Amino acid sequence: MLHKSWLVRGVQTVGLLTPLLAQADVVNDSKLTLGTRNFYIDRDFKGDNPPHSRVGSWTQGFDLRFASGYTEGPVQFGVDAEVQYAYRLDGGGGRGDDSIIPYSKSRQEQADEYGRGGATLKMRYSKTELKVGELRPFLPVVIIDDSRQLVTTYRGGLLESKEIDGLTLTAGRLTEIGARNSSNYEKLYLQTGSGVRHGSDGLNLAGASYALTPSLTGSYFYAQLEDIYQQHYLGITHLADLGNGYGLKTDLRYFNNNEEGDALYGDIDNSSYGAMTSLKKGGHRFGVGYQRMLGDSNFPTLGGYVPQPFLVNWSRVGFIKPNEKSWQVRYDYDFAAMGVPGLNFMTRYFKGTSVDRGDNLSQAAEQERDLVLSYVVQSGPLKGVGVEAGNVVSKFSHGNDWVENRLITTYTWKFW
Repeated sequence: MLHKSWLVRGVQTVGLLTPLLAQADVVNDSKLTLGTRNFYIDRDFKGDNPPHSRVGSWTQGFDLRFASGYTEGPVQFGVDAEVQYAYRLDGGGGRGDDSIIPYSKSRQEQADEYGRGGATLKMRYSKTELKVGELRPFLPVVIIDDSRQLVTTYRGGLLESKEIDGLTLTAGRLTEIGARNSSNYEKLYLQTGSGVRHGSDGLNLAGASYALTPSLTGSYFYAQLEDIYQQHYLGITHLADLGNGYGLKTDLRYFNNNEEGDALYGDIDNSSYGAMTSLKKGGHRFGVGYQRMLGDSNFPTLGGYVPQPFLVNWSRVGFIKPNEKSWQVRYDYDFAAMGVPGLNFMTRYFKGTSVDRGDNLSQAAEQERDLVLSYVVQSGPLKGVGVEAGNVVSKFSHGNDWVENRLITTYTWKFW
């Protein structure tokens, strides 16, 4: 069952915001949607004595989101609210921690249901907007995870300004995270293999993205996870029209990470650079990427399985280990080019080598192969229904290989 405290807080929030919601523009420009996701995942481990022979689950999730319009006047106000909820459909629950459903180590079983919710107050002046409350940022230094059932959310404040054409300025402070596999909010911490958690008082961030030309964009961001790490990010994206229907996209990404303050997780020594280029022609897209980790540490990622897709070779495996060199080849096809809009195919292969295991141990290597086929119904009574099937094979020179299969069905109701 959903916690009763959620209902109490929800009633209190509505009561406080009733005068605001009485504004005509707040209601007339509002949106209410319900996203649904049916998610099946199975990961089968190979090799000698893996921690679990198999993990996975089958769940049904809901994501109810309300976004208001703004009041009138130079300084405008609004409010957003959301509730996420999921329940387990399979009858087992004892197969292990699949990092999707909350898992009880003492009972050694998955929860039957879980969820969370919150509200966001927002204020806008000209082209500058401040949001305080529950947030879903998509930034190089902090990002949501929408790859499983519930979406990662944060609590804090974010300020975004677009007063100058082509320039987006961002600043903020986040104090808590609601991880994809949790009903609770907690302090931000670092993801480690040991499971040790040291909570930080907050993540401070600032950055800018500027379109130097219609085809060239540059970004710089800085983040400070208090008493854990500080991070610098630099990214450049270039689009080139080669003529005859050919287009080339190139991404260059650089991160630098070091310990900060009390260094609750010890020294952090990591930097990375990567390049990804993709050639598109009609429905075809071919891509190649290279990434290099430098330093004695893993690339630091936030606890709660927060991804880092701004790394060009981010995937299920990650390829973020000390001194790791990795490359990928990728192929996408959009079947709209053959008269079947909504149908897409993707396959890619990663190879990581030269992983430093320390203690004078031999270097490690890892690889991953992905296949994904997806379709969104374009018309008729099932218009908008999406189906995605995926298969991943991962192999490790030192560790247990695994094979993962996913089947996901999605649909979003738009009430108004």
